[in-house]
Amino acid sequence: MDINDPTLNKLDGLNAVERDWSVEDTAAMQAFDTMEEGVDNGEKAAEQPGGLDVPRIPIPPVLPILPKRNVSGRYRSGGLGFQLELRVDVDGTGPMMRLSGDFYMVNAATITYFGSFVVNAVTLSVTASLVTIEGIGNYTYGTAFPKIRVTIPRVLIIQPLAPATVRFFSLTNVPGAVYVCSYQSVYFRTVVWEQDREQGVTPFVSYNTGSLPSGGPARTLTVPSAYAEAGIQFLVSGGTDIVPTAETGTNLKWNNSELHAAMVRHFSLWQDIPQWKVWLIAAYAHEMGSGLYGIMFDQQGRQRQGCATFHQGIGGTSADKLRLQLYCYVHELGHCFNLFHSWQKSYMTPPMPNRPSALSWMNYPWNYPGGATAFWNAFAFRFDNLEIIHLRHALRNNIIIGGNPFGTGAALENAENFTDPIEENSGLKLELEAPKNFGLGEPVVVEIKLRTTDMRGKRVHANLHPNLGFVTLGIQKPGGQVVVYEPLLEHCMIPEMVKLDADRPSIYESAYIGYGKDGFYFDQGGFYRLRAIYNAPDGSQVFSNTLKIRVRNPLNSDDEEVADLFFGEEQGSLLYLLGSDSEFLKKGNDAFDLVLDKYGKHPMAVYARLVKGMNAGRAFKDITEDKRITVRKPQLEDSIKLLSAVSTSSEAGKGVDNITLNMTMRSLAKAQKMKGDDEGAKKTMDHMVDFFKKKSLKPHVLNLIKEQAKMV
Repeated sequence: MDINDPTLNKLDGLNAVERDWSVEDTAAMQAFDTMEEGVDNGEKAAEQPGGLDVPRIPIPPVLPILPKRNVSGRYRSGGLGFQLELRVDVDGTGPMMRLSGDFYMVNAATITYFGSFVVNAVTLSVTASLVTIEGIGNYTYGTAFPKIRVTIPRVLIIQPLAPATVRFFSLTNVPGAVYVCSYQSVYFRTVVWEQDREQGVTPFVSYNTGSLPSGGPARTLTVPSAYAEAGIQFLVSGGTDIVPTAETGTNLKWNNSELHAAMVRHFSLWQDIPQWKVWLIAAYAHEMGSGLYGIMFDQQGRQRQGCATFHQGIGGTSADKLRLQLYCYVHELGHCFNLFHSWQKSYMTPPMPNRPSALSWMNYPWNYPGGATAFWNAFAFRFDNLEIIHLRHALRNNIIIGGNPFGTGAALENAENFTDPIEENSGLKLELEAPKNFGLGEPVVVEIKLRTTDMRGKRVHANLHPNLGFVTLGIQKPGGQVVVYEPLLEHCMIPEMVKLDADRPSIYESAYIGYGKDGFYFDQGGFYRLRAIYNAPDGSQVFSNTLKIRVRNPLNSDDEEVADLFFGEEQGSLLYLLGSDSEFLKKGNDAFDLVLDKYGKHPMAVYARLVKGMNAGRAFKDITEDKRITVRKPQLEDSIKLLSAVSTSSEAGKGVDNITLNMTMRSLAKAQKMKGDDEGAKKTMDHMVDFFKKKSLKPHVLNLIKEQAKMV
């Protein structure tokens, strides 16, 4: 723990699981901190060993025979009009020294959410008979009464907690509304959790954290008890279901659309509304492979309602497998609460410092400095303080299941996050390449290259696509605004590791970055600047070159109409997914059909052929209104025709980039082979190798292409 880290709560000097803070403790600590603020920094540093400002732990007063009850927890007012749900967090386990609350309008039997507030800095006063908490709130709505004072009478531990009285004041102390809130629970929030499992999968139950070395006390943890330690109550739903493997289709592997369909069908509490109810399915395998341990898949309609874990990679009964299962279940559910990965906290709402070395459920063990072994040996099986604050006190719509979309309001708007580091000794170099010019509406694809400058060798993540989280891409728009590309779907997977050395000095990836969570990123003519950051396994951040590209304005009416046909949320999703039959994307497919019918010779028609051709070459599964599964078989002739056209245009320099062309050729050969044309598939692969031989590629890249050709 970095005791000088300003993002840490000073009360976290002892493990939150091991220490229960009384309100006297926290008041004494606050008084001590206030006193210390008046001491000269040089003198204070000289007093501490090594010059560190180490918080002093006050000696708790001698407790009476019958101690007083802690006051932290959830309170609620009653009656008609406005109802206040109040969260007090000043004592107990890991107090975050905050107040927060949600207002609801109550009209007869109708209750409607109104707004939320949080007090991030409180003043605490404690007497033998009364606890007083004061501060100025941040609100989701305008108010003339931002100051808050909460008073709670002290009671003995054998007595029920007294109500909390909440008074609002203007900045000049003019009194406003008063609410009397009865005590509800020691938990700050309550969530109903339903867990289903795929047929044949044994879901996780519990893990004893003392089974293997760790950084915390030994205890038996379940998913509900892990969240209980953060102050969140998980009520287990009475409805559970066994999901037939047949719902995965003929390949017996889940994709994200199938997971969403399974949630709608099997989640007994599912509604397309914000609610404190969440679903997890213990599944076996995802089509992305055994390295994908889990996913918060739900990106259709209301988001963050469901997640999945995949036991192909995490299943088993050994201690290390049970530990991994506990971690994956808690981690994926954390995404449903709108928690970001530890190294992506700057994208949260509000933005927080990135914490790549966090000992948290939301970090990747294999990303931790020193590797997975170092992480597990130090991990105490808890969220870090930033995440606990979010879980307990985030504004309602930023956390409630089905509320704001994952990442809403989290765009990075500070260009300094992409400025050059003061010192860079990672032994790696990250490079971005792309055409200098794109037409308006043309899908923007960049090539990402990572190479080693240390020929002794560097182990790196093989997954460079920004969709997988190891590369962060910043985009400066023509007006100067800096945003971060954020994928539509959040994938959590164990990284494939490769060694870069003299024999294989670099790896490449092609990434479509034109559309993501924030919609279209290149939606106007002008000059754009792109820069990426690679998060290395040792915690280093490797900054790329700054790539400048230009988006041209339309030259004629055809260009304008084609651009309009590409600009649409459904078209963006189809480009991102490389096609879909989903009824929710029908207008997008219709737009691409019109491009091919009316503007088939336009340069951008190649992208419509790619999307349609890739989708035609695979089966598509759907669920009817009466919840029957239907399967559309691969349309191989259509796929071969469309992908052949993409290949021909691209080889002539009028189509997709070389990495995408490689994918297109391999998909074409697979369609030919599925159709029974083995000779045609071999001819396509031989042609691919011959074509790329002429490109003067590095030997290791050409060898990889040859290996890919053999696998088809």
